[in-house]
Amino acid sequence: METNQNQYTASDYKNKQSVRWCPGCGDHAILNVLHKAMAELQIPPEQTVVVSGIGCSSRLPYYMNTYGMHTIHGRAAAIATGVKTANPDLTVWQISGDGDGLAIGGNHFIHAVRRNIDLNMLLFNNKIYGLTKGQYSPTTDRGTVTKSSPYGTTEDPFIPAELCFGARGTFFARSFDVSLDTTKEVMVAAARHKGASVVEILQNCMIFNNGVYAWFTDREERLNRTVHLRHGEKMLFGKDLDHGLVQDGFGLKAVKLGEDGYTIDDVLVHDAHCESNFLHQQLAMMDGKTLPLAIGVIRDVEALSYETEVARQVEDVKAKKGFSSLRDMILKTTETWEVK
Repeated sequence: METNQNQYTASDYKNKQSVRWCPGCGDHAILNVLHKAMAELQIPPEQTVVVSGIGCSSRLPYYMNTYGMHTIHGRAAAIATGVKTANPDLTVWQISGDGDGLAIGGNHFIHAVRRNIDLNMLLFNNKIYGLTKGQYSPTTDRGTVTKSSPYGTTEDPFIPAELCFGARGTFFARSFDVSLDTTKEVMVAAARHKGASVVEILQNCMIFNNGVYAWFTDREERLNRTVHLRHGEKMLFGKDLDHGLVQDGFGLKAVKLGEDGYTIDDVLVHDAHCESNFLHQQLAMMDGKTLPLAIGVIRDVEALSYETEVARQVEDVKAKKGFSSLRDMILKTTETWEVK
């Protein structure tokens, strides 16, 4: 990923299109933070591609002064894969909602993660289909009343982190739409990670699922109900950072320092680079009720990336076979025939 000596600002990544999301939609904040994250990364706009599927979140490429592709429902990961594989030097961002990314696009999502393609995958999770007016999505909580479940849903939701880890993902992070600094932090980390980066952004839909994350985003209680994980730092939370996460058998436990004999020495230190995802998955599955919801970079490990390996393989074969082009390959092979 090359950087440019020019000092790009957030405005260099914006275009002049009028942003058309509902007033109060969390997508406004995410878009603004993405512009700022790109400015921090200093990747030239002409080396950046933003690919989306279908849904409210998928309007985002219209508001970028970069290359962009508004594709078809559920296929953003497939098309982003093609872009990155064809031109590995490009920085590729994929924008999907929970429906677009995990329902019709669920298969593409898990295989992009499994292949470890160097994509920055932003998953806007509002637990509802907003564009099509309020049907329940793959992440909607059991029992939720929606347009398509008037008596409440009768199924359990996907948890995006669980899918990511199940596909042997190498990077997973989480933030809120209203937590601007954290969202920027995880976007920048995702772009600097070599491989498939999954960033779940908990986003509020004012019209069809307003307040779905109020339990975590409430200003008075946010610090008590979330733990901001940073590599190499203690897993502390609470307004006064007087609570922490400790090991409890094979699980985790939230404790208050000074009570029941627990001290700062008992609190776990976050290791985002640990190859085993056992603890990472436990952290990502915390629900914010019995244990605080984890935000920040939860997992960030190195592994071979798909597009790099494809490019290497192509060069190896060309060197061994003596091919420099497709035409050269056809002319040099003995298995040819002429159609008359």
